Amino acid sequence: MNRGDDHLSILPAIAADVPLILAFIRGIADYEKLSHEVVATEASLLEHLFGPRPMAEVRIARLGDKPAGFALFFHNFSTFLGRPGIYLEDLFVFPEFRGQGIGKALLTEVAKIAAERKCGRFEWSVLNWNEPAIKFYEGLGAKPMSEWTIYRMTEGTILKLADT
Repeated sequence: MNRGDDHLSILPAIAADVPLILAFIRGIADYEKLSHEVVATEASLLEHLFGPRPMAEVRIARLGDKPAGFALFFHNFSTFLGRPGIYLEDLFVFPEFRGQGIGKALLTEVAKIAAERKCGRFEWSVLNWNEPAIKFYEGLGAKPMSEWTIYRMTEGTILKLADT
């Protein structure tokens, strides 16, 4: 994508990007009507994304010098395939940059990383009500895994189980 000074670049995030990453997280939470669930802080993101044992990776899309979107992902592992996979935790493009191919470019970037790392799967979740995202993903060839149900434990439940 190249529109004069609006060249699209996608690069790995660096520690100095943590405030921007938190802004993206708050943006997706607001879009998903889940702002009340965001407890991430700059300190927690710095520790877990750029500390001694990074738990996830981030790619940031910029249109010219303007931050436009991000993708946050991490590796999982398929025992059936005997290979790693990538799980896309968040993909978000600021509203003023939507419709310009940035979301697709971010997904393409993560797919390239998955291919380079010989991943057998590239997966993510989407809220059932998010029809625009569902149409977008299916338009790229992604398929819903309707026979699977996601289960979740949060911190309190994790601690309770860990103490047994």
